[in-house]
Amino acid sequence: MLLEYNPRACLPSAEDLPDSDDTPVDNELQNLIAGLLKAILALIWSDRMDWFFGVYMGIYYDPDEAAIVPDGFLSIGVPRIIDSDLRLSYVLWEEKEVPRLVLEVVSQTRRGEYTQKKQDYAQLGILYYAIYNPLRKRKPRLEVYQLEAGEYQLLEGEPVWLANINLGIGREEGTYQGITREWLYWYDEQGKRYLTPEETISDTQQHLQSTENRAVVAENRAVVAENRAVVAENRAIVAEEQLEQESQRAKRLAQLLREAGVDPDEH
Repeated sequence: MLLEYNPRACLPSAEDLPDSDDTPVDNELQNLIAGLLKAILALIWSDRMDWFFGVYMGIYYDPDEAAIVPDGFLSIGVPRIIDSDLRLSYVLWEEKEVPRLVLEVVSQTRRGEYTQKKQDYAQLGILYYAIYNPLRKRKPRLEVYQLEAGEYQLLEGEPVWLANINLGIGREEGTYQGITREWLYWYDEQGKRYLTPEETISDTQQHLQSTENRAVVAENRAVVAENRAVVAENRAIVAEEQLEQESQRAKRLAQLLREAGVDPDEH
């Protein structure tokens, strides 16, 4: 049950609470993976303002407890932007919406992703819990759980379809910010991966280049056709001039014959 924010009840607001637990991320990959998912959402949900994706942001669920800080989380049904200063943290008794999805990226230093955090997120009522462990060799690197009757159940398949969010999540080799490796991406219901902002820009540029190339080809064809028309016109003019010259020669010859006493019309 969510706490109701009421100034008279002395519940702290986001401005009153620390915006960090002062624990640094274990590596750059944790920020980049969550950041990529957020960037793709900003593209495919650009016309929606009812969602928020937090990257390494504290979630406060009790004013007497420290925030929990997943690597990424998605909430739906909340304002995407609350003011010009943006969110300092995610305070449940202010937001009144529990995140639908949390993401943990496992590093060499495990932080209870498969144990304590799993219990914590279940107690908060977070519907989907995704764990990505790029260091795994034998077990699946990506595991996605759905909360059922208070316990997380592993979802099968990949990409994993998250019906309540209307998105799929999965892994694929790709390039982001110049780094080529395995990344997490969003997918549609048919399993087609959504493009990243970089890929969208590249595709747009290629389309524009292709359109420009087709325009150049069409223009060149028009020039060739015009040149052929000019050549044909010039040939017609030359032929007409030749006929005129032949006619003039015939007239001069007839005149010479008449002057010599020969009637050219009799031959």
